[in-house]
Amino acid sequence: MPATSLNKATTNPQNNPVPAALISSPGDDQGLAGLIGQAPVMLRLRDQIRRVAPTEATVLIIGESGTGKEAVAQALHTLSRRVPGPFVAVNCGAIAPSLIEAELLGHEKGSFTGADRQRAGYFERANGGTIFLDEITEMPLEMQVKLLRVLEARRFQRVGGSETISADVRVLAATNRDIEAAVREGRFREDLMYRLAVFPLRVPSLRERDGDVPVLAQHFLDGLNAKEGSRKSFSRAYLRHLPLQQWPGNVRELKNAVSRAFILADDLLEPPTLPAAAAPRKPSLRDGHLQISIGTPLADAEREMILATLDHFSGDKRQTAQTLGVSLKTLYNRLEAYRSDAVGPDSASST
Repeated sequence: MPATSLNKATTNPQNNPVPAALISSPGDDQGLAGLIGQAPVMLRLRDQIRRVAPTEATVLIIGESGTGKEAVAQALHTLSRRVPGPFVAVNCGAIAPSLIEAELLGHEKGSFTGADRQRAGYFERANGGTIFLDEITEMPLEMQVKLLRVLEARRFQRVGGSETISADVRVLAATNRDIEAAVREGRFREDLMYRLAVFPLRVPSLRERDGDVPVLAQHFLDGLNAKEGSRKSFSRAYLRHLPLQQWPGNVRELKNAVSRAFILADDLLEPPTLPAAAAPRKPSLRDGHLQISIGTPLADAEREMILATLDHFSGDKRQTAQTLGVSLKTLYNRLEAYRSDAVGPDSASST
């Protein structure tokens, strides 16, 4: 997303200034244009990116969903010596386990049912550039072994092939999960974790970025105005109200909320215009602790606790029931009730 760089305050039609210092710094690298904000945690993140980007170090990007991990990966590529080469982003969680090797390393014609032609994999397509492996903790253990070999040998073979292909690729990986917990639970290889985390980068959640919420909201609104040829703006009350929200979905949730508000507003965006602003605060999970607002109905609190615990144990219902001190039958009954209410436990355990 392009950044707005101004040398004076940006003023909307209602004369609500947003200090330019909060939008960008005059010396910001163009490659960091997608990382907007001036909260101390963001300044530290950008400094770390500037330092590690020119190297060939493998980087593990850690952060909650919606914090902008792919934007960080894109910045690392843009500020690297590999910028003339391709940037290939791969969502490991979106590829079927049976196909992930063929997707990453490619395959030869006839190597399996449906392989009607030779196909280059993501590593081959990223040659000379950067490959970004998002949701790396969702990768099956069998593929983790093969990925480790690729990282160590810098060579691989397509599925069904015998030709050895060099992997001139810088690897970036990301996860929104506790990777050390995944190692302890046997879901992720410890040697691969260390191989990926040569330089770990943590992307802060939106609640840690003091002062950045109005800035990001204005940035998203500016983009919508430019796209639609409009001059909609935030009221002062709206800008005061935005930081009061928890934004558990982080930057992605804020962007979606501004988009909804933009659609509903005529000229001026007021707090009631934004559905998320008027809604009760959602429970948030941080560092293994579930935060639930005072006044939350007991049934809702119980549901959030069950789903959060199920998610923590990666969908293991038996372990979830034991931890919560309920029978497995009781847990299944609760989950079936939630499914009937369209709160599907399967979706909750996969986010």
